Amino acid sequence: MLAFSSLRRLGWLWVLFVVGALAACQAAAEPATTEATAPPLQTIRLPMGYIPNIQYAPFYVAVERGYFREAGFEIEFDYSFETDGVRLVAAGEVPFAVASGEQVLMARDQGLPVVYVMAWWQKFPVAVIAAEDAGVREPADLEGQRIGLPGLFGATYIGLTALLHYAGLTEADVTLEAIGFNQVEALATGQVPVVVGYVTNEPIQLRHQGYAITVLPVADYVSLASNGIITSETMIAEHPEQVRAFVRALYRGLQDVVNDPDVGYEASLAHVEGLADQDKGVQMEILHTAIQYWWTGGEPPLGHADLEAWQNMHDLLLDMGLLSQPQDIEAAVTNEFVP
Repeated sequence: MLAFSSLRRLGWLWVLFVVGALAACQAAAEPATTEATAPPLQTIRLPMGYIPNIQYAPFYVAVERGYFREAGFEIEFDYSFETDGVRLVAAGEVPFAVASGEQVLMARDQGLPVVYVMAWWQKFPVAVIAAEDAGVREPADLEGQRIGLPGLFGATYIGLTALLHYAGLTEADVTLEAIGFNQVEALATGQVPVVVGYVTNEPIQLRHQGYAITVLPVADYVSLASNGIITSETMIAEHPEQVRAFVRALYRGLQDVVNDPDVGYEASLAHVEGLADQDKGVQMEILHTAIQYWWTGGEPPLGHADLEAWQNMHDLLLDMGLLSQPQDIEAAVTNEFVP
């Protein structure tokens, strides 16, 4: 039989055990991130490369639902056309920017140490749009056509070149006309029978205006690297936890919009002036079309870059003379920060 003093000692041990267990349960029930453990909030400017648009819904959701703040960032969107996000990131003036695959490879060719750390668009969104009576049903039908595009630069030029290469054609087999960013008007008025634009823009506008068109999305024929998030080699080396936090915050916003496009529309209302006054059906069609290009629905996973698409883009840029020498793709793009 235990002595009374031993029983008393065991009783106190039992009390301490219960108190400790309750404290542990309470701690487990608390959120993982508290004011004491949350990263300090820093305001950063994020070059977007375009005007406010519903296609930026993942960013808006990440702001409205507090994902960026939880990651330690207060975001100021920079929509200025004159802003060169790639050079700002390379110079360390901003930590992140939205950029396309070809911009990253051409920047690295110029010695700018930028790295692509998250794929926002997994499929290249450029398309050739032709009037129905132009007889363009496949890339080979582009031979002999007059094609309008903003100019011999940017994603539209690269996408068209890729489509011509796919069909075994060159620029000498077509007539290119620089029409600026007036593809809808140029096609609608008959200025040119074929234009190059984006699947989320010109085809949707033209169809809603009643024009009969044929659309050849570049992604249906060639896989190319597209828009995503870039940072610098210095950020990755010195602040990898901030890179991971930023990427994961945006990933959560992207995942939310893919799962429920209405969430993206509602968040965009606070960031896109006049969105509520526009045709919601058209805006939702733009968003649904974009979602199909953000993720293929299989491999690679959401937010991950397709290295084969990057190799294709790299080889195309070399063929076009837009790269002076081969680039190290593994140094230019990484999936290590994406969930």
